[in-house]
Amino acid sequence: MKTLRSSLLLLTLVACAGGATQPAEAAATAPSNPTASQPTAMDLYSLHATALDGTDVDLGAYRGKVTLVVNVASECGYTPQYAGLQQLQRELAGRGFEVLGFPSNEFGGQEPGSPEQIRNFCTTKFGVQFPLFAKVQTKAGATQSPVYALLGRATGSLPSWNFCKYLIGKDGQPIAFYASRTRPDDAELRAAIERALQAG
Repeated sequence: MKTLRSSLLLLTLVACAGGATQPAEAAATAPSNPTASQPTAMDLYSLHATALDGTDVDLGAYRGKVTLVVNVASECGYTPQYAGLQQLQRELAGRGFEVLGFPSNEFGGQEPGSPEQIRNFCTTKFGVQFPLFAKVQTKAGATQSPVYALLGRATGSLPSWNFCKYLIGKDGQPIAFYASRTRPDDAELRAAIERALQAG
């Protein structure tokens, strides 16, 4: 019996010793930088979007620029902001700034038109010359635009109505979210755009 107890004790000690070595072995085979194998965070300029005319747009074309992403609509109380957005575009385009308009019919059904109707309205009514994209879904869900999925994750905010704005830095990273009531000539927004333009 004494021999049996000794054998069991020896087996227990060997098993515990073997278990103790497992973390050390795992550490030895783990990469020295635990985040090295993880993908880097995606930025807006790594995505593609569909233009209003149906063509594919590589948003990487805007890398190095500051952009303002806006969910727009033609029949909204905020629709006159188109004029201020175009003014921003006209004033700052030469310094590396671009407004990107994403029509959406989610809020009050206020963007019901076809791509041709949207283009005609924006051009004739407000002289819009900044890029317009195909209608998107900004709200979370299976058909949410990848653009807005990324913006929502990055800022913690999604549009609650038309003409919400996201300021994007030269590296494609969202800087700030502004609600619909923030006009294009808002002093805080303009100061943020200026800082982003001056950033390296």
